[in-house]
Amino acid sequence: MSMLKYFVGFILFLNSGLLYTQISPGPLVEYHKELEGLFNCTECHTLGQKISDEKCLDCHELLRSRIDAGKGYHVSDVVTSINCFECHSDHHGRKFDIIRFDESEFDHDLTGYELLGAHQDPKCADCHKDAHISKKEIRDKVYTYLGLSTECLSCHDDYHRSELGTSCIDCHDFEAFVPAPKFDHNDTDFRLIGAHKELDCVSCHAIEGSGEDRFQQFTGLAFDNCTSCHEDVHQGKFGNKCTDCHNQNSFSEISGRKNFDHSTTNFPLLGQHRFLDCFECHDRQNSASTMFEDFQHQNFNHCTTCHEDVHNNKFGQDCRKCHSEESFKQLNDPDAFDHSLTDYPLIGMHIEVDCAACHISEDMTDPLEHEECKSCHDDYHQGDFVDTNGQSPDCASCHQVEEGFENTHFDIDDHKNTDFPLTGAHIATPCFVCHLQSEDRWEFRNIGKLCVDCHDDIHYQYIDSAYYPKQDCQACHSTEAWADIDFDHSRTDFELEGAHARSDCRACHMDGEDQNQLNQEFKGLDADCLHCHENVHYGQFDHLGEKNCNNCHGFEDWTASRFDHDNTKFRLEGAHQDLECAACHKTIIRDSTELILYKIEKFECVDCHGS
Repeated sequence: MSMLKYFVGFILFLNSGLLYTQISPGPLVEYHKELEGLFNCTECHTLGQKISDEKCLDCHELLRSRIDAGKGYHVSDVVTSINCFECHSDHHGRKFDIIRFDESEFDHDLTGYELLGAHQDPKCADCHKDAHISKKEIRDKVYTYLGLSTECLSCHDDYHRSELGTSCIDCHDFEAFVPAPKFDHNDTDFRLIGAHKELDCVSCHAIEGSGEDRFQQFTGLAFDNCTSCHEDVHQGKFGNKCTDCHNQNSFSEISGRKNFDHSTTNFPLLGQHRFLDCFECHDRQNSASTMFEDFQHQNFNHCTTCHEDVHNNKFGQDCRKCHSEESFKQLNDPDAFDHSLTDYPLIGMHIEVDCAACHISEDMTDPLEHEECKSCHDDYHQGDFVDTNGQSPDCASCHQVEEGFENTHFDIDDHKNTDFPLTGAHIATPCFVCHLQSEDRWEFRNIGKLCVDCHDDIHYQYIDSAYYPKQDCQACHSTEAWADIDFDHSRTDFELEGAHARSDCRACHMDGEDQNQLNQEFKGLDADCLHCHENVHYGQFDHLGEKNCNNCHGFEDWTASRFDHDNTKFRLEGAHQDLECAACHKTIIRDSTELILYKIEKFECVDCHGS
């Protein structure tokens, strides 16, 4: 027997060439040709097993280092679940392309570098070329997709010639190099304000040269003074700080009243003069060399130099005896009269009142009643605040002379002492919402205290009165926020559980956004799941009855938490227990409808696994 064994071995040795041709499926590709030969099989193959990924990576060390680092396409879920030979099979001849894939279908996101914008358009070879690989050991490889850097400048020329750093994406996106949408000029030392925001970049950042020598300068520009870029039309007459008079909105828009010190002239600006536009006094048509020199030889001692004397010289030319520069209507009494010397000093709104409005006598000397506001003013509220004793409080209990009748110091704390204390959102509600009944009339009596006195009952005849007697909105709502609802749903025939308890009431009971066109359903709602939810099983479980969703589903989520496969005709045992549902329950098309098939009629082994 042993002699026969040696004999067979000897024959096999003599016919090793023939034996190799029978074992090998074909020549190796050009890159693996040095591994060809019967005694090299174990360089890639493990006897009695499939091709070993470990043996592949023993040769492809660069790829192994990427995988060990958790980087690149080969650590994606698509690749880690398969063997190397499923994508890179060999023995198909010298010219066989061992790296084959459809470029148009390849998901580049799986490599760890998502292709965005203009990067989506180039072909693979536009980026994956030797010129973009920095490491020589990778660049010298005959064929590789490794070695590229994600840095922009590893592929693109630095247009800015190192002036702006190397992080291109701080300013640019992947759509196009121009414009730079992420760049914000306000982050630089020169914020763009006014008309500067409307300028094209090249207005300040000139482009020099052409072709490869084309360059646009963005750094090193002078901007300490306006005259660094703009011509001084005043020829140094007003210094070089243009912003004392001009602003960046427009050169012709003068803001000198804010910055120019007019006290350096013969006419310091006081009172209302401070707020005048320069060209209300100075002629805008003057040339730049004679601008603001209109009054060089004028007399400023008399107001009538500029203003009309409406008194026709009855009180002389010294207007300041009665008037001030703060306001022509604010009188300094013709006789230097100080009203604070009387029993009624003028404060607040009274300061602006014309003397003749109160002092109706010809000489304005008749004594006036002034103990209470109603001595001069009518009761606008027409007795709304008269108490049980027939007494009405004075206006000063709510109003102040400083602010006038249109404002009141009656506040939230004061409202607490009324028959309707303000709570919740009512605190932030303006007074006029409840009390201004018409354009010229405020009312404070008998305006209602119930919710429905002010608010529409949108649920009227939709909700049974047993749940909110006498249309009392507070049975469900509070004044804090109308959308916050506190209603015990267990009082109804449908107690809320799980996700239902967290749902907004509108999800089941109301449809629509316009409050005047809401579709409301509160009475007689069907508790059947399919009344609200779509039958995604398209009748497959109708034989179990109409209200059958809770046989499998709970109220927390839509997963079939209550379903037990052992209660079906096919009890899960062995490897079947570890299968995903989708492994057996496939998506099918039935009557033009896509659905998941759960009701399987045949489930013998051969029905799924074949014979």
